[in-house]
Amino acid sequence: MRRIALLLALTLSSPASAYIAQNGLVAEPQGPGDFTVPYRGKSAPADFWCTAGDYVIRGLNQPPSTRIWRLSEPPRRAGEGIRFSLSPDGAAGSTGIATLIGRKDGSLSAGAAQAFCEFARNPRR
Repeated sequence: MRRIALLLALTLSSPASAYIAQNGLVAEPQGPGDFTVPYRGKSAPADFWCTAGDYVIRGLNQPPSTRIWRLSEPPRRAGEGIRFSLSPDGAAGSTGIATLIGRKDGSLSAGAAQAFCEFARNPRR
């Protein structure tokens, strides 16, 4: 019930073009291929990436192989959101997430980003 109330509150406080991801965070389009995930309470970098991946795959109907670049340099300061793009222009030097494999260009595939949503739903105990 709390989750429904939270989603309703987010829906009413978000711009009409905003996308609400499965984790309750919002992706707000900022122009062609650029979007921001604003701060909405306590969130780790993985939560922002979950939203970015979910938005690109389910909101923009792009394939999971689509690259997403982080534009905001890490670390994210308290109360700040993260800006993302489907273009490498202006990309940050890092994703802000420790990765063992993959590119070191500030990007993740949309599928890898969306996978963080699963980790949030099913944390290891």
